[in-house]
Amino acid sequence: MKPLSESSLSNKRKLLQRAYVVAAFLALLAVAVFVKLIRVQFFETFEGKTWKEYAAANEVKTDTIPAMRGNIYARDSSLLATSLPYYYIGLNIKTPTKAYFNAHVEELATLLSRSFGKSVEFHKARLLASRHNPKSMYIRLWPKTITHLSKATIQTWPFFRREKGGGGGDFEMEYQRYKPFSPMADRTIGFLNKKDGKGLKGLEESYEKALAGKKGYESVEVVEGGRKIPVGVGSHVRPEAGYDIYTTLDLNIQDVAEASLRKTLAGYNAAWGCVVVMEVATGEIKAVSNLTLQDGKYEETGYNYAVAVGTDPGSTFKLATMMAVLEETGMDPRQEWLETGNGSYFFVNGYITDTKRGGHGTITAQQAFEKSSNIGTHLLSHKYFSRKPEKYMQYLGKFHLKSITGIHMKGEAAPFFPEVGDWHARSLSQISFGYEMRITPLQTLALYNAIANNGYWVRPMIVRQIRNVEEVVEQFEPYVEKQPICSPATVSKVRNMLEGVVQRGTATNIRNDHYSIAGKTGTAVRLIDGAYVKKNFYTSFAGYFPADKPKYSCIVVIASPKGSSEEQLYASSVAAPVFKQISDRIFATDLSLHKAVTPAPPKENSPARIAGTQHDMKAISSVLALPAVPEGAGWLQGSVRPGGKTTWKPLGSPGGQVPDVSGLSLRDALFLIENKGYRVSFRGKGKITAQQVIPDQKKVLLTLE
Repeated sequence: MKPLSESSLSNKRKLLQRAYVVAAFLALLAVAVFVKLIRVQFFETFEGKTWKEYAAANEVKTDTIPAMRGNIYARDSSLLATSLPYYYIGLNIKTPTKAYFNAHVEELATLLSRSFGKSVEFHKARLLASRHNPKSMYIRLWPKTITHLSKATIQTWPFFRREKGGGGGDFEMEYQRYKPFSPMADRTIGFLNKKDGKGLKGLEESYEKALAGKKGYESVEVVEGGRKIPVGVGSHVRPEAGYDIYTTLDLNIQDVAEASLRKTLAGYNAAWGCVVVMEVATGEIKAVSNLTLQDGKYEETGYNYAVAVGTDPGSTFKLATMMAVLEETGMDPRQEWLETGNGSYFFVNGYITDTKRGGHGTITAQQAFEKSSNIGTHLLSHKYFSRKPEKYMQYLGKFHLKSITGIHMKGEAAPFFPEVGDWHARSLSQISFGYEMRITPLQTLALYNAIANNGYWVRPMIVRQIRNVEEVVEQFEPYVEKQPICSPATVSKVRNMLEGVVQRGTATNIRNDHYSIAGKTGTAVRLIDGAYVKKNFYTSFAGYFPADKPKYSCIVVIASPKGSSEEQLYASSVAAPVFKQISDRIFATDLSLHKAVTPAPPKENSPARIAGTQHDMKAISSVLALPAVPEGAGWLQGSVRPGGKTTWKPLGSPGGQVPDVSGLSLRDALFLIENKGYRVSFRGKGKITAQQVIPDQKKVLLTLE
């Protein structure tokens, strides 16, 4: 191979040198570009901001689209809670032309002032300042939201309506919860957390997953001020609306329960109170109210006392003790005699007392229950369970008192009973009449409801269905225990005693002649900060109605009522009347509770009577093919007997005498008698069967049957 010449080697060296120079230049250029990028992104500023900050402020991001929250309905499909669109109004301040802005800014400021307050000058100055500020792109015209109806009005304003050179008006939508019947049942329905929009308390929290739906996603550009503008790039997933909840609540019953409770709480200046009304056979809760004294008003914003707060129930718990005794012994409570003495009974370093001054003396077990004798209850529990307290606790478990009801609602408090091994000498006695334990009003009511349901325990329920529009996603059926919690004999005996409380015992003030009530009063000294406070009572009444065919059970609790005397603060005076107000209203409106009225059969061979003017009777006789009506008569009465025999007689009377109106309707009789100058009093319904004239008083007494 021929070696390269000196000239060729020299050219090669020159080319390599040039290549090294170019490579070095390119490397230096790359370093310079990199440095410049760093300076531009992180250090160089424009109008006070780095370019990185501008990029972040105008970055395309993925944003969530909130889903339409599901509705909550009452038993009759009345709307209890829904989500409505509300809007923030804003203006893209640089969108309108200069000429349009200057021509309409005064009008916009005037409209804002009329609609939202503050002066025209305030709004105008704010708009002008934003328009002339080079940093400002978007301004929110009012800090609060407006309704959909207001939005329709604002769309006719300048900057919002479509006009040449205009535009820029903008609405930012968000959903807000609306309760048409608020504050009714507010605590039961629940609230939403303002931070994240999730359910807070009540049904809103308990059914958050079903109500919330699924959020959607979209690509947005975030501009100055945090305003998000949808852009047509990236993914877009539509949100899915939440499911609807159909409850068991009855608005009419809820209304009377809440109104009756609030009135009594205010009258006694009590701390709080609650009411639960339940349907006996199904466990459907028809009303639940929890009212707390806050800033001088009773509001549905505090605790869910009915479900989530356990307390010493007091004498309403005597039902459980009596049931345990009857189950254990099978005795006849009318034949079991108890010596309760003068109302004060010494037992293990302390006294057990009855509220009646002077005591009840010697009474039967049934009377001890009806009169709510603590001493009598103690004597029964001590006699039959002092040597086997575990058996007593087993009965309480059988009665469903040692476990939650399982209502499909978050927050139910578990019952508390001390273990037998931790009892002191008086524990059995204290527990037997409602102390040293914690159970909720709902758990107490479930026991009374079981007795009303012939011994079969029913789980309380407050939601019937979860629906996706009309499709039933989940159906909740009533749950009834297959085995009764006690024997039929025990059910019969305690039902008789619960009726006796109202007929002969501590709640005779709610007895009435229209329907029967069965229940039990309870007055317990409240445990506050670990100590029982005298004259600070937890009053309650639990029961059901009508007692002969129970359809509804109910419990009323009122805590810390205040009054001039201790006797005025007992459950019979405080809680029981609320129960009666509620039951009276339900009885009056629920026709299924009323006995059918059977009309008395007509008397054999008794005539049918018709009466009226001669013209009317002639028309009737023609249609019914009756004998001809006498001509010329004014008012007539026809007596139609079986077999078709009819007689007519005129009802006119000479002078001022009162005509015989027997058989007429009250309307016709009033016309005839009052035309004679007499006043009419009447009683009964139907046709007139008798009349009595009192000439001296110019008065006629009519009897209708």
